[in-house]
Amino acid sequence: MGADRHRLRRQLQQLERKPDEQRLVQWLQKAEASAKRRELRVANVLKPEYPDDLPVAQRRDEIIKAIKGNQVIVICGETGSGKTTQLPKMCLDAGLGINGFIGHTQPRRLAARTVAARIAEELKSPLGQQVGYKVRFTDKTRKDSYIKLMTDGILLAEIQRDRFLNDYDTLIIDEAHERSLNIDFLLGYLKWLLPKRRDLKLIITSATIDPERFAQHFTGAPIIEVSGRTYPVEMRYRPLVDVEGEDERDQTEAILEAVDELGRESSGDVLVFLPGEREIRETAEALR
Repeated sequence: MGADRHRLRRQLQQLERKPDEQRLVQWLQKAEASAKRRELRVANVLKPEYPDDLPVAQRRDEIIKAIKGNQVIVICGETGSGKTTQLPKMCLDAGLGINGFIGHTQPRRLAARTVAARIAEELKSPLGQQVGYKVRFTDKTRKDSYIKLMTDGILLAEIQRDRFLNDYDTLIIDEAHERSLNIDFLLGYLKWLLPKRRDLKLIITSATIDPERFAQHFTGAPIIEVSGRTYPVEMRYRPLVDVEGEDERDQTEAILEAVDELGRESSGDVLVFLPGEREIRETAEALR
């Protein structure tokens, strides 16, 4: 295991400077246990399947080849390309996730949880086992997990106790085009770290906004562009202040009215965008 390798190397160097037979026996036992854990990970890794209708899945052979042949790659994909859910599975197919976690960052906690649940469902594994997530106050991962979703803030916090990020053999920095302070700090730190961790793979995903800047930051990393899926959209405006000039309606009430209006016209799913987790929970409860 990656984290064990660095710790065992340090302990062996100490033993070479100051031999101790009892400590050497303990070191050999730890090394053997680490090797057995790695063998179990190789034996238990799941074989991913890919939805044929996702654009990124149609490029998987090219992407897997790029992952194997480069330490850093940039995936430039439009909304709906499937990059967020399919890239961790491609990393598994590339032989990654054996020596450490495939870490996958998201800008928001809700995204980390929902993406983890989706990937776990596609891999036919209960959430919290082979695929888990870690957000503030909640850790649904295990030592034998392969894919770990988390917020970029969680990864930053882990740097404080593990400056070389030895728990990971792959990192996916998703939604890098948002350029938050956390993402910018991570990209700067990883540029420093990668020459010291030649075994660490880095995948940066971005929308179609200036991916060349990310590639240049990592000394000409290859860019793979993936198309997205879009559908016709009809724009309707429903102001919170109704046409009769009455007091402003509650946002949740307005959403319920809009959903009822759409339900009378046709059947299907409805996607509602809201600014925060509290608003999402309140609206979901009202819709039930």
